[in-house]
Amino acid sequence: MSDTVVSDVVIVPFEPRHTGAWTALNEAWISRLFVVEPKDRIVLDDPVGQILDPGGRILMAEIDGRAVGCCALIAMADGGYELAKMAVDETLRGHGIGKRLMTAAIALARELKAPRLYIETNSSLTNAIGLYEAHGFRHMAAQPTAYARCDVWMELTLAPDPETERRVSPQR
Repeated sequence: MSDTVVSDVVIVPFEPRHTGAWTALNEAWISRLFVVEPKDRIVLDDPVGQILDPGGRILMAEIDGRAVGCCALIAMADGGYELAKMAVDETLRGHGIGKRLMTAAIALARELKAPRLYIETNSSLTNAIGLYEAHGFRHMAAQPTAYARCDVWMELTLAPDPETERRVSPQR
């Protein structure tokens, strides 16, 4: 794959046609590094009922109509979203697709007026943690979790996007 991969990537909202790719992309990385846990199974087998219907969103990265990455924004009780199930096709890692998904997820969360994004992850996922830190996520104290593999918690407090605020705020 050439360096033009990133320019070929489009980020689109989840559609039913993405269900198989959503499951396969996530099962691939989880089963390679960990064990697919019961909570994973619930979310992977029913993304519409578990994520979309309760007010969440799923973003898919595509190249020429083929899903090559994904991430979910799972609605939380405080109005924030958990950024979860972020995956990129193993053969396309290192081409900026994860960064594109992260940027799109943060922009979407801002558009939804979320006060924060929250992440549960594992300390062995150093590349992912580096991506989160590069986008402003900060480490936080341990939180209750349904995942045995989780040993790192992070959050990003979302201030309104300054560009959006300038466009919609009246000039003084």
